[in-house]
Amino acid sequence: MKSAQRTAGSNAVNQPEQLQVIPSGAALGAEIRGVDLSQPVPDATRELLRKAWSDHLVLFWRKQTLPDEAFLAAAGIFGTPKEPAARKYQVAGGYRIGGRMVPLHPHLSLISNLDEDGNPVKDNGGLGSYEVVWHSDNSYVAVPPAGSMLYSIVIPTNGGGDTWFNNQYKAYEDLPADLKVAIKGRSQIHDASRNSAGVLRPTVKMPTKPEEVPGPAHPLVRIHPATGKPALYLGRRRDWPSNYIIGMSNADSEALLDRLWAHATQEKYAWKHVWQVGDVILWDNRCAMHYRSEVDSSQPRVMHRTVINGEAVIPG
Repeated sequence: MKSAQRTAGSNAVNQPEQLQVIPSGAALGAEIRGVDLSQPVPDATRELLRKAWSDHLVLFWRKQTLPDEAFLAAAGIFGTPKEPAARKYQVAGGYRIGGRMVPLHPHLSLISNLDEDGNPVKDNGGLGSYEVVWHSDNSYVAVPPAGSMLYSIVIPTNGGGDTWFNNQYKAYEDLPADLKVAIKGRSQIHDASRNSAGVLRPTVKMPTKPEEVPGPAHPLVRIHPATGKPALYLGRRRDWPSNYIIGMSNADSEALLDRLWAHATQEKYAWKHVWQVGDVILWDNRCAMHYRSEVDSSQPRVMHRTVINGEAVIPG
């Protein structure tokens, strides 16, 4: 799929022959070169990009300049952008960040460590500058998004806020035989009570026992609709009571989830992205999780995010 450079004198952009896919060399991830997402992308190039996403689970572009509509159009190459699940909670809570309400466009989220006055802080009621544990986006809704796309606008000058991704196809493939037997046909409740920073959502009561945990049931193994491959699907884990496996005692559920999480988050399945201004990253929530390191709270970090409409989870 690597290409020759643009033909001298040609004004065409984003042609298939210009596309380069540079694998990370890790368990997942590839850089895309030769594509300017602010410009129209021909159908043939779109097909190659979708294949690259299927092959590598995570794609990234450097040095992009994207107004909101161009960013959403880029996400539209891979599916239909939709309203992020957290938005309704943010609106209900009068959520302000960086002196703004939630972004006006219903398909955009603002990911930032700024307070209402535009100053970087540790805690702003959202992700702030905190470490963000391994998770799959919006697994706490009945139909989770197929993918997420993040665009970096302001990045700390002294590092922090790196993002790791991991390959849950490989995690399932390598799962010990006894664990494969233990999770076969089983589902878990995905906790919808707390936001990405672990803060109780507006209008939601903190659960005191597993039976009070709000959220949908999803299989522990899901089949990717495009590749047909099975992947572990663990979502996100909070302090108890949170996600739990249906039909098991609390002790057995916690013990099994402990083993699954320890296996799924091994370094050998992961790849780290170090952000630069103008980066765009797309990841597949159906077969990859992600994690963010802590951000220096004295440095601003501002990003736009959208999610891509998914489909009902197919049990594995």
